[in-house]
Amino acid sequence: MDAKAKRLIVNAVTFGRVPFVVLFMALAVAHVYCQSWWLAVAATAALAVAALTDLYDGKMARKWNVVSKFGAMADPLMDKVFYLVVFPTLLWLLGRQPDESAHALVMLVFTVLYILRDQWVTFLRSVGALFDADCGANWLGKLRTAVSFPVACVIYVYVSLHPFFLPRVLIYALEAMLIAINLWSIAVYTRQYMPYLKRSLE
Repeated sequence: MDAKAKRLIVNAVTFGRVPFVVLFMALAVAHVYCQSWWLAVAATAALAVAALTDLYDGKMARKWNVVSKFGAMADPLMDKVFYLVVFPTLLWLLGRQPDESAHALVMLVFTVLYILRDQWVTFLRSVGALFDADCGANWLGKLRTAVSFPVACVIYVYVSLHPFFLPRVLIYALEAMLIAINLWSIAVYTRQYMPYLKRSLE
């Protein structure tokens, strides 16, 4: 298999995140209106596969030596699609449950924070690019992604099987951890790109 074919496969895995998160949303919504256990299982499976694409595209690119700037740009974009589809879906699901109104508020803050963080980091990278800065993801950004995907799966399992499976305190703890990582990430990226922000304002 030549390098071009390998790049196509890696990019297909990366962009494969989109149909699987959309499928998750469709199945999760369908489960609300048709309480069939297989819909919840299928939605969880679709979400898990979407999460796994993030794990394997990078590994495949490095193993096959086809790491590219295009892939480095596409991967974070697909992460944003994941967040923009999955977290609002979880928010909607929680909002429909009368005993989860406070939890839905937490998820609202959680979702807005994720979106704002991503927009801010994209802006910082754009400013850095003006000065030929290295705009790749740092270790904290990679940690955030690596933790967010499985936690999203756990939250959905909690929502779809609530209250029989996972304790609410565990879900709150996981969400609090991700909120803390997001705030930490905002601070780290801002400090990293502050010299470029200052130069752009001069």
